[in-house]
Amino acid sequence: MEDQMRIVFDPAEREALQADARQRAHDDPRVAYVLERLAAEGIDLEACKDWEDLRLEAGLPPRDEPTPHVA
Repeated sequence: MEDQMRIVFDPAEREALQADARQRAHDDPRVAYVLERLAAEGIDLEACKDWEDLRLEAGLPPRDEPTPHVA
């Protein structure tokens, strides 16, 4: 199996993320879900995308192009 580039959290960090997830569960369950997944799985750096790639996928112009003025 290939080595994956992954950020994992130590036990104290994992517990802090889980505590934050529990606190946010009623107010914002989506954020709570993300925090819980981060605590459990870490972050797969190979799956991360560059901000510019996300802009282009969304159909936005590259950041170096001037933005047309909208009135």
